[in-house]
Amino acid sequence: MTYYPLRERKNKVYIEDATILPENDSFPLADEQEVWIDALCDEILEARRNKHPVILAFGAHTIKNGLGQLLGRFAKEGYFTHLATNGAGIIHDWEFAYQGRSSEDVKANVAEGKFGTWEETGFSLNLALAVGAFEGCGYGESIGKMIEEDGVMIPTQEELLETSLDQSASFEKRSGALDLLDLIVKLDLQPGWLGIDHPYKEYSLQHCAYVNHVRFTGHPMFGHDIIYTHKANRGSAIGRTAERDFLAFVDSIARLERGVYLSVGSAVMSPMIFEKALSMVRNTGVRIDHAVIRVVDLQKGTWDWNRGEPPEDNPAYYQRFMKTFSRMGLESHYLRIDNRSLFVNLYTALKRKG
Repeated sequence: MTYYPLRERKNKVYIEDATILPENDSFPLADEQEVWIDALCDEILEARRNKHPVILAFGAHTIKNGLGQLLGRFAKEGYFTHLATNGAGIIHDWEFAYQGRSSEDVKANVAEGKFGTWEETGFSLNLALAVGAFEGCGYGESIGKMIEEDGVMIPTQEELLETSLDQSASFEKRSGALDLLDLIVKLDLQPGWLGIDHPYKEYSLQHCAYVNHVRFTGHPMFGHDIIYTHKANRGSAIGRTAERDFLAFVDSIARLERGVYLSVGSAVMSPMIFEKALSMVRNTGVRIDHAVIRVVDLQKGTWDWNRGEPPEDNPAYYQRFMKTFSRMGLESHYLRIDNRSLFVNLYTALKRKG
């Protein structure tokens, strides 16, 4: 494999130009959108007044659309208690923090055999995950920590070997030490501090979540993300950190009674992890019967999913993720709206009413 410098890649999105903030951008609402967002605003305020969680699950386009800084405000100011995204959301957010731009031309780069083969992205994220797996961090936490600290600390080979042989350490800790040792040896990495500057970290949502102690979990699907093409990739580190994040997500779902679950533009990851987490929680005897699910996407919806599943010929039937949510036994509401309009107007409503 040949890996190319990230600075050589042509990018579609420059974060300084793309960032969306309420004081700079406005998005008029249709009447039904305004009513829907107003209701969501009230639900969030009610949940937070009573110390119930508000969980936001979102797809990568939310980051690509320049909403990282604004979502950071939601988290920092206590409106969102948990943020969850997929592997691509993690990558775009990191690239914005690292170089201020992201989003390559997939068609052109696949044709040249260059899609995803970017040295800094593959090396930095995989290294951060391997170090994080050894240190006991989750997927999102590992990247947020690297952004905040502008680098990672690489242990000595002796330290890692000693840990792997320590009978008093957990098998997870010992396995993480061997995984990191394998990476260090194969990449010939020197022990000590490895600086990785992030001059645009103010635009990073996972950095904001990390420094403000807000849960930010990554839920990757193996083979979906460009970091898997890099020689630094270790499936064990991906799995270890992603498992910790999934269990953290389950813990948040366990507290969701009277709370709010907001899913934005994530038609696969969000409903899939939600249904498993909810089932696990209910399996332990914890009842989650009075939470609200609100789902946003750009597809047109014409069916009230609280009535159950629609007939096969209903035009909304292709919204497969709403079918998943409809099975949860919880109140769910769907809105077709651009995510930039949603978050700008929701934030404005929260500040006005809160």
